[in-house]
Amino acid sequence: MTRSTLLVSLAAALLPATAHAEDGKLDISLELRARLEPIGGQFRPSPAPHNDQALLLRTALFAEYDAGPFRIGGEVVDARAYLEKRRSSAGTTEIDALEPIQAYVATDLSDVAMAKAGRFVLNLGSRRLIARNNFRNTINAFTGIQGVFGDARLGATAFWTVAQTRLPTHVDGLRDNRIELDRERGSPHLFGVFTHAKTAVGTLEAYGYRLAENDSRDILTRNRHLWTVGARLVRAPAANAWDYELEAAGQGGHARASARATDVADRPVHAGFVHATVGRTLPGAWKPRIALLADYATGERSGRSITRFDTLFGARVFEFGPTSLFGAVQRANLVSVELLGEVKPDARSDALLAIRPLFLASATDSFATTNVADPTGNAGTHAGTQIEARYRRFLVPDTLRVSVGGAYLAKGRFLRDAANAPTTGDTIYGFVELTATL
Repeated sequence: MTRSTLLVSLAAALLPATAHAEDGKLDISLELRARLEPIGGQFRPSPAPHNDQALLLRTALFAEYDAGPFRIGGEVVDARAYLEKRRSSAGTTEIDALEPIQAYVATDLSDVAMAKAGRFVLNLGSRRLIARNNFRNTINAFTGIQGVFGDARLGATAFWTVAQTRLPTHVDGLRDNRIELDRERGSPHLFGVFTHAKTAVGTLEAYGYRLAENDSRDILTRNRHLWTVGARLVRAPAANAWDYELEAAGQGGHARASARATDVADRPVHAGFVHATVGRTLPGAWKPRIALLADYATGERSGRSITRFDTLFGARVFEFGPTSLFGAVQRANLVSVELLGEVKPDARSDALLAIRPLFLASATDSFATTNVADPTGNAGTHAGTQIEARYRRFLVPDTLRVSVGGAYLAKGRFLRDAANAPTTGDTIYGFVELTATL
């Protein structure tokens, strides 16, 4: 019996306890997900294969027991990949076999205060900087302490954690879906405060985060010591109404240009990003919504300072399209707008279509996550145009959902002519996904 089969069997044995728990103190949930995705016309430089595919499987078993003054919780996630090529871009963001990402103790200090200690996940604000990953196969997790104060109208979250390092990192272990427990190696530390308040014009958020990392015995880093300070104002979409969002963050501190052992020079950091959205939900049974989005994130420029924005532990699929084998766009060296259309044909389904022209903030830096770069700047700043489409439907309400979608990247001059750009033509990516939640 494989460990995945054992995990499912254990969940099946435990699930009836939820339904029959008289005091309601035991909460157990199980998610099973399978996604098949191919990509052609790779945008990443060699050695990434021109064409690739992957079958991604994720099983997540969560349990929390309320023991009165304390709650004890845990979650095991089994994330695996099959069918991918050996030189595939699939790595630790897709593969983390049989990992206990959560193991915590929490207590309510009062009606408006909660404390938690142990391993846990974080999901803050817009999720652009700190998030529990959804589309991505593996999930960011942390070890430390957390305090939550206030309520939905006015509150704050304070935390001090160490990010878990996902293992294995070597190719053989990844391709074999080898089980190797993640670990806290004393770095990177992530701590900070996030606040929110409901106002007449929308929800106002403000935050300050500190990331501090150092080399360990077996892992070299860029020794990032970063402060990220930002604010966000958002009004959620509503029927026959305008919605909007504005978020901006600045980043300072110091880091090194690379993780090489010979690079010991700390350089000042001056970076930032801005996001804006304005949208409107129109009348109609399908609840159509049209939105215009704009994004700017700094890239590396000549000089002593590091000016490329660091996205920390953020998510991006909700804004920049599918990640995994695709994921060309992120909040780094980016100037872009997007026209987005969304519909909800019925209570079980939704669909979207988006088109996004892509440009570089700095012609001499690599574009977003592509690793394509032209140090001379002669390839210009037009990266291309991305078109994204997705349809989701619950086959069984709140239990079984199917999703299909894809993205097309029409490469611009930069992704065609940059010094290390692959000659693979435009990129096309698709996926079909089935998720069961019990």
